[in-house]
Amino acid sequence: MSSHHIVKEKQEPALYIHNLGNFDEEYLGQILEWSPTLVVNGAIYEKVISLGLKIDVILNGPDGLARQENTKSIIGPGDEYNTVLNYLISEKYPAVNIIDEGKKLSELDYYLPKINIVLFSSAEKSYAIKTGFKVWKPAGSIFLIDVVSYFEATNLMQKGEREFEVVKDGFVEFTFTTTEYVFLSEQL
Repeated sequence: MSSHHIVKEKQEPALYIHNLGNFDEEYLGQILEWSPTLVVNGAIYEKVISLGLKIDVILNGPDGLARQENTKSIIGPGDEYNTVLNYLISEKYPAVNIIDEGKKLSELDYYLPKINIVLFSSAEKSYAIKTGFKVWKPAGSIFLIDVVSYFEATNLMQKGEREFEVVKDGFVEFTFTTTEYVFLSEQL
């Protein structure tokens, strides 16, 4: 008996690669496992092609670039993130994973009510949570949290300026009223 996974279009988060940096290729493979729509910044198009990936959308591709068959091109003035996120929202994507070095999720907070964003760097995975967010974690797991507003969490102990450790195996629940989102990061 075999199992087949059927993934409806746009059910999985799209993937936007802004800058690959030193991102682990094995982890990239895990993100690509469910064949998300792959959007790539034109500046790193050749590098991504060299990894053998099928690119669905290229952002601001250089003139004369030999593109893969059926690759869509989007062009936008100004901020590349605005162009990509507005495109994905207009195409009704509910979520996007982004790979970049040096971008902070808080810089994209304008888009959070419109699209779920998970931001990956070579070292961390960052995401925004709303009050009542609950997740099961083993003891010793570390969350990195930029404390910009008051929040409460069960089963969590502060270890450093932005480092919080899960006390015992079980759920961690966050509650807060002073802001709409709290930004969490986990080490990869």
